[in-house]
Amino acid sequence: MATSRIAGVFAALRANGRKALIPFVTAGDPDKATTVPILHCLVAAGADILELGVPFSDPMADGPTIQRSSERALKHGTSLRDCLALVSEFRRTDNATPVVLMGYANPIESMGYAAFAAGAVSAGVDGVLVVDYPPEESAGLHSVLAASGIDCIFLLSPTSVEQRMDDIARFASGYVYYVSLKGVTGAANLDLDEVAAKIPQIRKHVDLPIGVGFGIRDGETARAIARIADAVVIGSRLVQEIENSAPGEVVGNLGRLVGGIRRAMDS
Repeated sequence: MATSRIAGVFAALRANGRKALIPFVTAGDPDKATTVPILHCLVAAGADILELGVPFSDPMADGPTIQRSSERALKHGTSLRDCLALVSEFRRTDNATPVVLMGYANPIESMGYAAFAAGAVSAGVDGVLVVDYPPEESAGLHSVLAASGIDCIFLLSPTSVEQRMDDIARFASGYVYYVSLKGVTGAANLDLDEVAAKIPQIRKHVDLPIGVGFGIRDGETARAIARIADAVVIGSRLVQEIENSAPGEVVGNLGRLVGGIRRAMDS
C-alpha cells in the first residue's frame, strides 16, 4: 500500500527536525461557507495536518467552547455528509495536506461503515478519530477504514494503562493523540512534567508519532510540547477565536494566531 499522506508528512518533518502543528476546527462553524477558507488559512499559517470536527449534539469529551461550536454548526444544519463535501471542496486546491475527521460514533453508525468509508475516500479524508470508540469496540469500523487506506487514530490519556497502550498499538495508524489532562477540551491545568513523563512510556508500546492536545493555548506551551512530542494539537483556543471574531475577521484572526504558534514551535 502507498504511504499515507499522514505518514508522509511526519517523515518529511522528521527529516527536517520539525514537529507537526495540528489545528482543530469544527465543520460548519461559524458557517459552512467559511469552513474551507478557514482550512486553507490554517495551512497557509503553518498547519501540517488538519483535524475537522464533525458536529454532534452530545460531544462528551469537549468542554463548553467546542460544545458551542457544535451547536452553531448544527444550527446551520451541518451533517456528516456536509463534512465530507467540505473536505472535497478543500481538495480541489489542496491535495497535499492531510485531513482527519474527528467526532463521535453516532453519525458514522447512522450512515453505515461502508458508506462512510466510501464517502471519506471519495472526499480525500486521510484519517478518522472517533472519540467514543475504544479499540475493543472499533474492529468493524477499523477493518473497513483500513481496507480503504484511511488511518484510524486513537486517544490515550493520563489514566491509560500499559495494556490499553498495547490494545491501541494493534489498531492505530497515522498517529496517536495523547490527551494531556484529565478533563474535557479547553481545560487550563496542563502539567508539562506529567506529559514529559508519559510520552516515553507510550513510545515503549506504540511505534507511531504522538500528538499532544487538550489545554494547549499559546505559543509558549506549544513550543514546550513540541520538545517532547511529535505533534501539537490545538483546538479550543482556535474555536474560541472563531467565536469571538466578527464575521469578516475570522479567517485573518485565525491565520495570525496559528502563524504565531507555528513560529513559536520552530524557534
